[in-house]
Amino acid sequence: MVQDKTWGSRIFNITNITLLSIVALLCVLPFIHVVASSFTTSAELAEKKFVLFPTVFSLDAYRYIFSTDTVFKALLVSIGVTVGGTIWSMLLSTLTAYGLSRKDLVGRRFIMFFIVFTMLFNGGMIPTFLVVQYTGLLDSLLALIIPVSINAFNMIILKSFFQNLPDGLEESAKIDGCSDFGILFRIVIPCSMPAIATISLFYAVTYWNTYMHAILYLNDPSKWPVQVLLRQIVVLASGLNYDGSEFTSVPPPELTVKMAVIVVATIPVLIVYPFLQKYFAKGALIGSMKG
Repeated sequence: MVQDKTWGSRIFNITNITLLSIVALLCVLPFIHVVASSFTTSAELAEKKFVLFPTVFSLDAYRYIFSTDTVFKALLVSIGVTVGGTIWSMLLSTLTAYGLSRKDLVGRRFIMFFIVFTMLFNGGMIPTFLVVQYTGLLDSLLALIIPVSINAFNMIILKSFFQNLPDGLEESAKIDGCSDFGILFRIVIPCSMPAIATISLFYAVTYWNTYMHAILYLNDPSKWPVQVLLRQIVVLASGLNYDGSEFTSVPPPELTVKMAVIVVATIPVLIVYPFLQKYFAKGALIGSMKG
């Protein structure tokens, strides 16, 4: 029979729960403020500064953002780049990580040295731009994917996860006549779904937040991802001149538009995250246990 908890343990639990609740509330309050501010009027936001519950509910900021189909086109571009880029990056990262996790691979340490080297040093902005230009990727959506196809950190986590899998799984598959690709796609990947889901989330967030590469490599506004377009909306809402704008000439509510922009850019990731949350901590921790 379970004994009753002592007064000391009860006080500790109450204190612990209280402190954690306060910390959680402090983390959630800024997001609630952003969402509430996007649905309030600019006058109320300027007066109160910090809003949790709007007195006057208003959709002016969202009407302004979605006043044309430009935002929807940018969302489609971002979704396409995110989905296609994540699949491409995961394919390359998985193949590379699996190969480097094999102990019988000749020159494995030599290859790993150069991969880790790229985490410390890179060619820089101008050489990378010249490579993109001379390979014909300039002003192409592929310029947002190809130059960042593999993240060395993500690949190393995936490699470490593969190394933690029991050797008996591969040996049994080889006895059954399974090829190397068969072992990877039938044994290793199904057993590594926590790591696969975690690294996929890392890549998806990176592609969704693409901004600097789009600024550097894309000249056609119709190919801009949502992050770049929303930045232009904020600039326009601030009263600065922006040539070629397709938005209405009615002065937008500046403060609320900035808040609405944050909501629009954040919600898609928040929608995807709960489906991968159960894999997130497990995949990241197990993959980092052994190098």
